[in-house]
Amino acid sequence: MAKITAADVNKLRKTTGAGMMDCKKALVEAEGDFDKAIEILRKKGQKVAAKRADRESTEGAAIAKVNADNTVGAAIVLGCETDFVGKNDNFVALATELANLALDYASKEEFLAADFGGMTVADKLIEQTGVIGEKLEIKSFEKVEAPFVGSYIHAGNKIATLVGLSAAEEGANVVAKDVAMQAAAMNPIALNEEGVDAAVIEKEIEIAKDQLRQEGKPEAMLENIAKGKIKRFFKDNTLVNQMFIKDNKKTVAEYVKSIGDVNVVDFKRIALG
Repeated sequence: MAKITAADVNKLRKTTGAGMMDCKKALVEAEGDFDKAIEILRKKGQKVAAKRADRESTEGAAIAKVNADNTVGAAIVLGCETDFVGKNDNFVALATELANLALDYASKEEFLAADFGGMTVADKLIEQTGVIGEKLEIKSFEKVEAPFVGSYIHAGNKIATLVGLSAAEEGANVVAKDVAMQAAAMNPIALNEEGVDAAVIEKEIEIAKDQLRQEGKPEAMLENIAKGKIKRFFKDNTLVNQMFIKDNKKTVAEYVKSIGDVNVVDFKRIALG
């Protein structure tokens, strides 16, 4: 029987994140073979993952990261089952490490297939499902690329946002963060009017017309009045047209212009649940 040292167990723990006893058992079963022990731990994770496949991973951590030159941002939600795990420092550290890795990949599929410490991200999630005992999955994956990208993570890692600006003017870091905070707080459905789905607009017009009918307005007037209500809908629900939460005398678009000829060109907002 191979001699299993504390150093061997510790090395396997650092590589996989599994508990000390699980690592020791895996090394004993693998007769000291390090790679085989990793495979044993992965299979354990697969078994646990299969058992918990139908569970809801509604808790977790929403993390946004931006690259060194502020031109690419990535935001992910690493989901788990309980708030207790979602707040765990090791879990948040894993989510942060994954968000940094996500900067290099264009899609969720590419990201899940990416290398993470000698295994794919997808395999790492299965492994950690075995370690933690809860279903883990990437619930959201978003990217923003622009001349300047800023980010914001709401307290408790419940919401994460990315904002892209059209130019990296002086003060862009402050403005991008402010707008990212706006997106987190006000949850706009689109960047501007053009970004609102036609079906959503049609539904809002019909709702407005029904309300007007109930108020006794003449049928001939409904279309024009409903269009006016839609303008208010855009003002409340599109990012650049919302009133800026730090100065409600100007819109977000007007606030962004305070640093020069700059526009918001993109944003992404992800949240738990």
